[in-house]
Amino acid sequence: MEINVNTSTPIISVKPVVLPAPERGEDLQVRVSAPAAGHDLPIIVFSHGFGSSMDGYAPLVDFWAAHGFVVIQPTHLDSRTLNLPPEDSRTPLIWRIRVDDLKRILDQLDLIEAAVPGLSGRLDRSRIAAAGHSWGGQTVSALLGARVLNADGKPGEDMSDPRIKAGLLLATTGKGGADLSPFAAEHFPFMNPSFADMNTPTLVVAGDQDQSRLSTRGPDWFADPYFLSPGSKSLLTLFGGEHSLGGIPGYNVTETTDENPERVALLQRVTWAYLRSALGIEDSSWAAARAALEDGANPLGRIDSK
Repeated sequence: MEINVNTSTPIISVKPVVLPAPERGEDLQVRVSAPAAGHDLPIIVFSHGFGSSMDGYAPLVDFWAAHGFVVIQPTHLDSRTLNLPPEDSRTPLIWRIRVDDLKRILDQLDLIEAAVPGLSGRLDRSRIAAAGHSWGGQTVSALLGARVLNADGKPGEDMSDPRIKAGLLLATTGKGGADLSPFAAEHFPFMNPSFADMNTPTLVVAGDQDQSRLSTRGPDWFADPYFLSPGSKSLLTLFGGEHSLGGIPGYNVTETTDENPERVALLQRVTWAYLRSALGIEDSSWAAARAALEDGANPLGRIDSK
């Protein structure tokens, strides 16, 4: 099954670009990966999963950058590289600080652009997508319009950001309440989203073997952001995919339980094609990706859209 992409180009990657954040307790460090050439480059802001950092997700980041995107990756406060103790006063607020991290990146694009040699004047700030894996997916969903339900079941603050024109939610948790395991309900009260106002065009990616100890449900839990949100959405279900979706957190990382280079290659191409369509760059690649999965023998996944 072949999904054609544009020609790969060399990339540059710069880290850390440090964004001052005095009220955060730690300045925000980001990594910027970009094509070495080209102009009018669309932007992907990427939020990592629990414990990871700006150094993670190379299989996706390298591919996206080599094929025309500028990818900006923050290190959130839960990163193992920062080793924040559980009793730190910021710990209960990390889920909100994560959202603020992504908004800080959008606010500081001038600084980021100036800090990366050769990047000045090459960004297309009208075409910005946000992508995230696992906890990073929940972080990104807030920018897309999802809201955390309060204890009384009412939606909390609207943290959406109109600068984000498209979303990519990878293995992102679903409904809270009775669908949470007792462990998750006790430790992650913020894991209680409402997707009713998540209006931004989004591709949701779920593995059909992703069984989470955070939920009383099965792998279908990770499809909730697709089924429970309005507007233009697509769902890529990866057959045999577990939480690492074939190995996207990194090359040879120990947390990958379903290592599958073909699955990662499919995910690279489908996400690239979707974002080019959702950001208004071109639609033919997304149409070709959908056709390849619909018509191919022994497909690795399925795409649904609404």
